[in-house]
Amino acid sequence: ALDREEGSVSIGFVANLIGQAVLQVLLMAAPMLGMGLIVGLTVSIFQATTSIQEQTLTFVPKLVVVLGSLLVFGSWIVNSMINFTMRIFGLIPDMVR
Repeated sequence: ALDREEGSVSIGFVANLIGQAVLQVLLMAAPMLGMGLIVGLTVSIFQATTSIQEQTLTFVPKLVVVLGSLLVFGSWIVNSMINFTMRIFGLIPDMVR
């Protein structure tokens, strides 16, 4: 057992914060990853049916779609990041006690 000093933070509290941070990162990355996955699968199916094996054919559409989804979801991602950061800063008084 660890001795808890005055003002220290418990391991469970830190583990919870890390879990929330990882979940936040996954939620922010999901739109771009999902769109890239869908376009990648679509282009791969197209390549398989037409026997075209050009490597750049998959890269360019994925790049365009990921950048487009970043433009579409960018404001939501920034707002989500700001809200998470404000929640973390709001927890600072609880960490100091």
